[in-house]
Amino acid sequence: MENIISVIVLTYNQEKTIGRTLDSILMQKCHLPIEIELRDDCSNDATDAVCKRYAEKYPSIIRYRQNKQNKGIIDNYFDTLLECRGKYIADCAGDDFWIDPLKLEKEVQILEKHPDVTLVHTAWNNYDEELGKVVSVSHSELKNEITNGHKMMEKVFTQNGISAVHLCTSLYRKEFFLNAYNDYPHFFKNKEYNTEDLQLIFFMAKAGNIAYIPTPTLNYSVNHISASNTLNEEKQFLFMEGINQLCWDLSQEFNIKSKAIINHFKIKIFALYMHAFRSKNKELLNRAKQKQKEWKINDNIKLVITKFIMSNCITWNFMLRIRKVFCLLKRCFS
Repeated sequence: MENIISVIVLTYNQEKTIGRTLDSILMQKCHLPIEIELRDDCSNDATDAVCKRYAEKYPSIIRYRQNKQNKGIIDNYFDTLLECRGKYIADCAGDDFWIDPLKLEKEVQILEKHPDVTLVHTAWNNYDEELGKVVSVSHSELKNEITNGHKMMEKVFTQNGISAVHLCTSLYRKEFFLNAYNDYPHFFKNKEYNTEDLQLIFFMAKAGNIAYIPTPTLNYSVNHISASNTLNEEKQFLFMEGINQLCWDLSQEFNIKSKAIINHFKIKIFALYMHAFRSKNKELLNRAKQKQKEWKINDNIKLVITKFIMSNCITWNFMLRIRKVFCLLKRCFS
């Protein structure tokens, strides 16, 4: 590993935003050299052409490749990470962009000053793509400048709403990823988990301390369709199922137990049932029941009522109609 910063940029069908992402990285002012590992996952729009233009303009900084076939987020991310030459790793999604030209400099100074810190992250903004402006500011629950990683391992995968750590704001040490990848490869190769950041953040917390900068350095793109934000209820079910299976497997692997974890899975099981309900999909209903059993979640009143409604087509269809009327009324009076 060289004493440089490698920035991972993965993109897919983002011809309108990928240039903005790359510009935000190229504007960084840092005492360490920066390389950009740019990968297009078989886009079918003009993303490849935009990436080639940037790679030709900045050949000493950008290492670009378009995948021959679509890998998906898991393989694309970790394959790219393994190819990074840097001692320190950052990433920025192809629809997000950094807003602080000193982001990397601030973070790497902390890593160089504190060898026990494995990852530095910051606050971030939400950026509404339709309105073209910042609509809210999101902050991590972790307010301390440096937090003992072991104290936040549970919080990493019991987060609801705001993430404990947004990886696109982060800078982390590659050596600790390699250690975890070699010791627990299944957490990085299972495509059914549907995410690349949660397990990485978890193992960084397990390996050392986590530092936090309260100043926003990222505009996180919202109000558009993405892997984690889709109008398709079945896709939402599968996405949520995969992430929370990862959470369950981590909690079992490392024997992490608490009331917070139990409550987390109660919330997520109910959410799976609701995605199955709205999609009117009996197969997803059965999968939700299997996950409830696997995650050892007992019935509560909400689950009992929900499963009763979905127990036959008459009540299921009736409640879907009621929900449709309620949604129409809500839109009319909002």
